[in-house]
Amino acid sequence: MEERKSEVRQVSCDEFVELVTAFLDGAMDEPAELRFLVHLSRCGDCETYLEQVKQTVAMLGELPETRLTTETRDHLRCVFRSLRQG
Repeated sequence: MEERKSEVRQVSCDEFVELVTAFLDGAMDEPAELRFLVHLSRCGDCETYLEQVKQTVAMLGELPETRLTTETRDHLRCVFRSLRQG
């Protein structure tokens, strides 16, 4: 009888990109995070991608909040209402 080794499903680069936000938010369960980190340890491109996302988030967090003018907000509300009414 041949002994079967348990295989851990690996994360592809496409899956990695989809999981980055959950990873940064701390929203992954332990097995998924482990697969994510294993992939990260083996893939320089994804390591670079993760660092770029972290830098982008940090930079965006420093941007001042932009407010819409009352006129623009009223116009958008009118457009959205007309879209809902068909």
